[in-house]
Amino acid sequence: MHKWSPLVAVCLGTFLLLVDVTVVVVALPDISTSLGAGDDDLQWVLDGYALALAALLLGAGSLADRYGRRLTYLIGLLIFALASLACALAPTVGLLIGARVVQGIGGAAMFATTAALLNVTYQGKDRGVAFGVWGAVNGAAAAAGPIAGGLLTEHLGWHWIFLVNLPICVLAAWFTLRGVAESKAPWGGRFDVPGTVAFTVSAGAVVYGLISASADGWAAGSTLTAFAAGLIGFVVFIVVERRSDHPMLDLGLFRRRSFSSLIAAAFLTQAAAFAVMPYTTVWLQRILGHGPVDAGLLGALPMSLASLVVGVFAGRALQRVPARWTVGIGLLLIAAGDLMQTRVSPDADGDVLMMGLIVVGLGVGVVLPTLSSAVLGEVPRERSGMAGGALNAFRQLGFAFGVAVLGTVFGGVYTDGLDAALRLAAGMALLGSVVVLVLCRNPSRVSAPAHA
Repeated sequence: MHKWSPLVAVCLGTFLLLVDVTVVVVALPDISTSLGAGDDDLQWVLDGYALALAALLLGAGSLADRYGRRLTYLIGLLIFALASLACALAPTVGLLIGARVVQGIGGAAMFATTAALLNVTYQGKDRGVAFGVWGAVNGAAAAAGPIAGGLLTEHLGWHWIFLVNLPICVLAAWFTLRGVAESKAPWGGRFDVPGTVAFTVSAGAVVYGLISASADGWAAGSTLTAFAAGLIGFVVFIVVERRSDHPMLDLGLFRRRSFSSLIAAAFLTQAAAFAVMPYTTVWLQRILGHGPVDAGLLGALPMSLASLVVGVFAGRALQRVPARWTVGIGLLLIAAGDLMQTRVSPDADGDVLMMGLIVVGLGVGVVLPTLSSAVLGEVPRERSGMAGGALNAFRQLGFAFGVAVLGTVFGGVYTDGLDAALRLAAGMALLGSVVVLVLCRNPSRVSAPAHA
C-alpha cells in the first residue's frame, strides 16, 4: 500500500466538495435564464449547499468517530455523486436547490472525516507534509471553483459543473478502498439526534435570517422570526450537549483558549477570503461585461495559484511555527489583500483585483494548513473526528454567513457595494488576526478526552 494513497483519496474528495461551494458562482446567470430563477432563488442555489454542509458537519463527525471514518467518507462520496447527477438533471430551480442541499449532506460526511483520516494515518514529518498538501488543496479548491465553473459553463453548459463530479467521485472511492484504513473512536453510544437537529435548526435559521435581511430588511417579520428560531435552537443545542453522555461536540474543548480562538479564526477566514467572491464575479460580468471564463480567471486564479504555491512549498515548514503566528499573520495578509482590491470603479479593468487576490491567496495558503493541524493538536486523537467536524463546520458557516452579510452590503449597487463588501471582509480578517494573536498561546498536545 503506497503511503500517499490516503492523502490522494482525501485530497480528491476535499477538492471536489470545496469546489462545489463556489463552482456555481459564474454559472448563476445561465442557470437563471435556463430555469427562470430569481435573485433569491440563485442565492439559495449557492447557500443551500454551503448551509447543509456546515450544519451537518458536527453530526457527521460524531457518526464517523463511532461507526468508522472510512465508511462515512465512502457513504458521503456516494450521496454526493447521486446528488450531483440530480443537480445536472434538475428541470426546475426548486429541484436544483433541493439537490444542492442533498449534495451538502454528502459533502458533510466527506469533509467531517478528511482531517481525522490524515491525523490517524500520518505521523512526524509525513504528517506535516500531508497537512501542508491538504491545506493547499483547501485553499486552491475554493478559489478554483469559479474558474472551473466558468470553463464548463461557457463551453459545455452549466449542467456540466455537476456532471464532472461523477468520475472524480469514482476515482476518490477507488483510492479510498485501496489505501485508507478504517478508524473509529474507542467509545460506543448512540448518535446525538437532538444535538444534531438543534444545531442544524440554529445554523439554518440564522443564515436564512441574514438572507432575508438582505431582501426584506433587518426589521422584517421573517428576519426577526428566523433570528429568534436560531437563538432558541442554539440554546437548546447547548443544553442538550451539556447533558449528553456522548455529545457530538464536547463543549469542554472550548475551555481551551487556543482551541476557541482557532475555531473563530476558521469562521472568519472563510468569510473574509471567500465570501466576497460571488460579488466580485457579478461585478466582473455585469459591470465590466466579462464572460464566465474571464470572470472566473480574473476573480479567482491569482488567489488559487498563490494559495497552492504556499501550501505545497511551505506547508511542512509552517507546521514548525506556532499557530499563533502563522494563523495571525496569515489573516493579516488576507485583510491587506481585501483592502488592496478596494480600488474598483465603473471604468476600472479586472486587473485591478489581481495583486489583492494574490496577497489574499498567500494568506490563505499560510492559514489553512496550520489551522487544521493546530486544532487537531488541541484534542485527544479519539476526538479528532469531532474536532475536524467542528473546524470544518465553522469554516463553512463562515462562508454562508459571509455571503449573506456581504450581500446586504453589496445590495446590487455593484461598484460601491463591492468596495464596501471588501472593506467589511478586511475587517473580519483583522478581527480574526487579533483574536488569534491574543488568545492562541502555545497550543498543547492533549492525551485524554476533555469533557463538558
